[in-house]
Amino acid sequence: MLTRRQSLALLLPLAGCATPPPVQQAAVVVPPPDGRQLYCVPYARERSAIQLSGDGHQWWDAARGRYARGRRPEAGAVLVFRQTSRLVDGHVAVVSRLVSAREIRVDHANWDSRRGGGPISLDQPVLDVSAANDWTAVRVWYPPSDLLGTTVFPTAGFVLPRPPGTGTTET
Repeated sequence: MLTRRQSLALLLPLAGCATPPPVQQAAVVVPPPDGRQLYCVPYARERSAIQLSGDGHQWWDAARGRYARGRRPEAGAVLVFRQTSRLVDGHVAVVSRLVSAREIRVDHANWDSRRGGGPISLDQPVLDVSAANDWTAVRVWYPPSDLLGTTVFPTAGFVLPRPPGTGTTET
């Protein structure tokens, strides 16, 4: 028979499997200016030097030949989320800063549409959970908790605010 301490020692490593890790600092969620409905595409266009249009998932293809694209984040780049059943229009988010090789912070609009009015999330954690460490699968911090969400979202990569062929690999 195991003692209570031995039982806890055996179960403790499993606790991390079910719960995403807490983030060091939660994002700031603010209402859109002037109470207007704000969506991710116009917000990303306004916040970045990238002038593309169309739904969020269309930005990856729209950037071909106009902007550099890559699999590594950098500040000012736009992370393009693929279209899914939960993200029917895809999504785009502007990289605000790099935290580590597998964590970035983004600024974006209308991620948590439950709050209504297209709230703006600033400095929101995004974690690369792809097997190849290529940012093709991510988890996003979900307000109001201090945990990363459990849903894995597929991404196309990063559209970079410079001409194609300048310091990145086109994919």
